[in-house]
Amino acid sequence: MARAGVTPERLTRAGAELADEVGFEQVTVSELARRFDVKVASLYSHVKSSHDLKTRIALLALEELADRGAAALAGRAGKDALAAFADVYRDYALEHPGRYTAARYRLDPEAAAASAGARHAQMMRAILRGYDLTEPDDTHAVRLLGSVFHGYVSLEAAGSFSHSAPDPRESWTRIVDALDALLRNWPAA
Repeated sequence: MARAGVTPERLTRAGAELADEVGFEQVTVSELARRFDVKVASLYSHVKSSHDLKTRIALLALEELADRGAAALAGRAGKDALAAFADVYRDYALEHPGRYTAARYRLDPEAAAASAGARHAQMMRAILRGYDLTEPDDTHAVRLLGSVFHGYVSLEAAGSFSHSAPDPRESWTRIVDALDALLRNWPAA
């Protein structure tokens, strides 16, 4: 019999919180069972495995990021949209490091198709419409932005910029300015 109040959604949220506390790699059904003070076996009626739990956390993180991105982009275009979208990723990674890592979890094709991943790509392509890029440059630009956002926030979250000037926020602003300039002056093939 299922313990009162334990649902797949509640376990997913608790797993996401755990990921933020101890790191996504450390999230297991066993650790979650300890948090709920239940036997591990009792959680298997709600999640199939640690992989299933991590997939659920990844889907939650992608959804949260997409919701934040959509809210940040509303009414913005061009550089303002680019900066707002970039800030969503940076802020989310700093606020929710485990969930941010989860958003990069490799999903199986069925889970990926059901994820908010497509919303992320749509938003990024919407931003790029303001820069008048055509294919394949549009795809190259999506990959560039994703690489820069992820690379910077991963290094910052690891503490790489904490011991030197200028402030990481200033560097982030300059990087977004540079991306805007690059996108407005995209090099010919």
